[in-house]
Amino acid sequence: MIEPVALKDFFITFFSAALVIMAGASYALLFAWSKVNNKPFIKIAAYFSYLLLVVAVMLLTRAANFSGYWLSLSVVMVVGYFFAPIGIWHLCVKTHAVSDSTITKEDKQ
Repeated sequence: MIEPVALKDFFITFFSAALVIMAGASYALLFAWSKVNNKPFIKIAAYFSYLLLVVAVMLLTRAANFSGYWLSLSVVMVVGYFFAPIGIWHLCVKTHAVSDSTITKEDKQ
């Protein structure tokens, strides 16, 4: 049976879970923005957001008493959060690439 979260850890669990969502979203947004603008400080901010995500997952894991399967699921989630925006960016670039054969003479002018 799963051990419930202790009442003293409820707020830590709640806020760290919310921080997981916010840090993951900001990492994805800042990563994409750094690719579009090609500015190094944006990429540093993206990696800082990812570091904040890792800390939030560690807090959530500890506060929610994760062990065994749930602990390994937390690790998979953190790794997936790192590689998902990279993969999505490459997918977008490949699917939206314009080849020379699709450009008409009017588009070149």
